[in-house]
Amino acid sequence: MSSNRDALAMVRLEALTERSSGAGSVGIGLVDGPVASDHPDFAGASILPVAGRGAACQRSGSGACAHGTFVAGILVARRGSPAPSICPGCTLLVRPIFWETADTSRPPTATPEEVARAIFECVDAGARIVNLSAATGEPTTRSERALTQALDHAAARGALVVAAAGNQGTLGSSAITRHPGVIPVVAYDRAGRPLEQSNLGSSPGRRGLGAPGDAIVSLTSSGPPVTHGGTSFAAAFVTGAIALLWSLFATVDAGRLRWALAQGPGRRSVVPPLLDAERAYATLAGQG
Repeated sequence: MSSNRDALAMVRLEALTERSSGAGSVGIGLVDGPVASDHPDFAGASILPVAGRGAACQRSGSGACAHGTFVAGILVARRGSPAPSICPGCTLLVRPIFWETADTSRPPTATPEEVARAIFECVDAGARIVNLSAATGEPTTRSERALTQALDHAAARGALVVAAAGNQGTLGSSAITRHPGVIPVVAYDRAGRPLEQSNLGSSPGRRGLGAPGDAIVSLTSSGPPVTHGGTSFAAAFVTGAIALLWSLFATVDAGRLRWALAQGPGRRSVVPPLLDAERAYATLAGQG
């Protein structure tokens, strides 16, 4: 759909998607809701459960299933589907953290401890990238320590964690976005400005990226495609770009890939720059 083409163009992802559909050796840990993996637009996709936990939706009408399926569509839906379908050749390692309840009026949430366990399990299952869009309650000292240990584990294993900055319209950071191994993602509108509800702060400003989070079209668990916005979906664009870059430059380590995405040292703003996928590709290819 044209809105998705505009979103890909805004962060210069189009050429990257033409170069590669993603390598199966690049695992993406989806720490989110379960996925309606029987959707026809996931035909041929490698969607696998993590640590013996079910990856597929049990209640197709649940908010958790809808959220996980929408994000999965941005990443691994088949090319030609209504979704952005950034890296359909990559392996999606699904680790659900959201309960499938009948209430779809509230965004799904998870405990900090459950998020920490999910990060550990995705990394241990071979994920090179962990896509995290979990809203959590305010962590205690103990649960914040668990999150820090999980994020330290990801960094030690050479994995990158991409985390949604959140949609509360606040200025600040969380136990997740403060971690130096995390790339926080802010949602931008089609005019290239941060969405009003997107969280900003020193952590996103120094180490994060902006990405399309306005009027994104993707898959739902049943029925026609739907349109949503927010930082959860912006984060998936950054994850997809990283997955394609790692598919094309398999031997590049996480530090160099982060450097290629960073767009210059010493940022001091609370607003991160937009992802520029083509610039990152040129940097890694030695062209800039």
